[in-house]
Amino acid sequence: MRIRILRQKSPTAEPYWESFVYDGPRDTSVAGMLDHLNYHDDIVNEAGLKTQRIMWECSCLQGACGACAMVINGMPALACDTFLRDLAGDEIVLRPLTKFPTIRDLVVDRASIQENLKRSDVYIGSYQPVAKASFSHQYDAAKCLKCGLCLEICPNYTNGQSFFGAVFANDCYLVYARNREKSRDIKKTYAQHFGNTCSKSLTCMDVCPMQISTIASMAKLNR
Repeated sequence: MRIRILRQKSPTAEPYWESFVYDGPRDTSVAGMLDHLNYHDDIVNEAGLKTQRIMWECSCLQGACGACAMVINGMPALACDTFLRDLAGDEIVLRPLTKFPTIRDLVVDRASIQENLKRSDVYIGSYQPVAKASFSHQYDAAKCLKCGLCLEICPNYTNGQSFFGAVFANDCYLVYARNREKSRDIKKTYAQHFGNTCSKSLTCMDVCPMQISTIASMAKLNR
């Protein structure tokens, strides 16, 4: 199996493609395949030339942290939750998420996600219990990994300067549901940075590893 990876040596370096040959089992994840390539005594590319180890992020390797988010065969996904047996063909193409600055190889800087929440004051603060009827969706929305997959596929999200994406909408709903003192301000900032400019393609829901129903958060905040 041929593995093509868009690599970058530093944030200011030019990206370049490098290919590798993977001869391990297909009943493993993309994360497992990257480990297989990296942890031989020497790592060589498809041409047989010694090269640098592939840089990528991971933590839990169980689909619960979001660190290994990347673009796999043109689709944003978690490397630990994507299995080779489910990918068509004999070539896999990996590249970093394009909506965030690249640090090195498949590692990107997703600090803008938290920075947008901070500058918009989207934090619960003083917790105020609400009716149990809303607990189910609160639980679902709170499962967000901040992995950035929803932002990568979103046609409205570019650089995160004005439109903040689905990750922001779900957090706005959580604050609205758990602190009614903030409800008016939260609805205003939600409208400014999401509600007024979302085209409702709902591609964010297609790639969300936690299957969060962003449209439910939108409905509750819009009504």
